[in-house]
Amino acid sequence: MAGSKATYPLLLLLATVAVVAAESSVGGNGTSSPTAYEMLERYDLPRGILPEGVEGYVLRPDGTFEVYFPRACEFLLSHKWLVRYDARVSGSAAAGSLTALEGISVKVLFLWLSVGEVDRAGDRLSFYIGPVATSFPLGDFAESPRCRGYDRAGVAAASS
Repeated sequence: MAGSKATYPLLLLLATVAVVAAESSVGGNGTSSPTAYEMLERYDLPRGILPEGVEGYVLRPDGTFEVYFPRACEFLLSHKWLVRYDARVSGSAAAGSLTALEGISVKVLFLWLSVGEVDRAGDRLSFYIGPVATSFPLGDFAESPRCRGYDRAGVAAASS
């Protein structure tokens, strides 16, 4: 019996640790973790690089990341470039840059070409498509673009 009395405080301690650990591991939109958009700002990148509708993300200590959307997303950038984000986008983040990107492409003429890197230099943001770079004013990314073909209600319907 004496052993079981000592077990109760230990069980209470373990239960408390489990609850605290569960609360601190809330991802994306939890109160203790920054959103994917806030994380971009911490890396000195504008939140408008990501379209609206991020459902979650994973950011590892080495800077590699994954961002999840309910489905693929397309939008016009600067009223000229059709950009597509897959339902899963990944890469590596460092101050002022995203490299080794997968899941982002831009339509050039009739072809979809992958965007491999995004870099910030002062008030300009450059997107690298192979060896070619296209630069835009940072202000073009002050707000997150909306995906064509669905709004917030559509996002909720797509994720059900």
